[in-house]
Amino acid sequence: MSEGTMQRRAQREQPERAKRLTRVLVCAAAVPVMLVATGCSSDSGSDGGGDKAASASASASPSPTVQAAAYRTLPEACGVLSKKTLKDLAPKAKSGKEGTSDDVASRASCSWSSLDNNGVKGSQFRWLNVSLLRFESDTTRGPGDKLAQEYYDKQVREVRATPGAKGLNAQAVAGTGDEATAVRYDLKKKEGTFKQQTVVARVENVVVTLDYNGAGLAGDKTPDAAALLSDAKKAAREAVLSVTRANGPSAASGSPSAPASGRPSASASEAPSASASGKS
Repeated sequence: MSEGTMQRRAQREQPERAKRLTRVLVCAAAVPVMLVATGCSSDSGSDGGGDKAASASASASPSPTVQAAAYRTLPEACGVLSKKTLKDLAPKAKSGKEGTSDDVASRASCSWSSLDNNGVKGSQFRWLNVSLLRFESDTTRGPGDKLAQEYYDKQVREVRATPGAKGLNAQAVAGTGDEATAVRYDLKKKEGTFKQQTVVARVENVVVTLDYNGAGLAGDKTPDAAALLSDAKKAAREAVLSVTRANGPSAASGSPSAPASGRPSASASEAPSASASGKS
């Protein structure tokens, strides 16, 4: 091939190379623009979609709820027992002593003290106390009856752990609320031997704790523990019924009329409250 021929071919190929190079450069420049545009479009859509999704999720999530407690109030603590029951259990008590409370609809108590002085023959002492505690349902802690059950178990465990208790015995009590446990024991003091009976009962979202003790002082005979326990059970049943009546006719026809579950709670199957040791 002559030199002239090679020159003419090079001249013809130059424009073609220039065109191809221009196309490559144009395409290369277009790619970042498309990526940027796509990226902006994607980010914008993501932000808007994310906000809408979060908003929809928030509006779709229901507020936490919990079943309302069955009982909304408590009876007057010093009025939960009939005059006859008080005469049987604390014959010399003139009136009940109401405990202090900043909310009598949720927490209340009353106590009666009786001393039957028989002169040189000694004296018969009786002490009776009724405590009422009502639990409201709470979205964080749970329904009122569950909270009451937890407190019920705790109460019975504390009674069973009373310091100095001798001959301790615990038993389920039927026909007293949804569940009830009676704990009895002896407690020796300088004045004599005190026979202590504590009945803890739960009805719906209310816990009733009834403490009853007796002693023969100054030489008088020690009272019969079985008789004291029978009286305590009767009084506890009456106190539970007062709670249901205070919450209306429909409540009064509820669980207290049915036998207690008698479940062997951790409380009843394990080994009054701490205050029991100071009842004299």
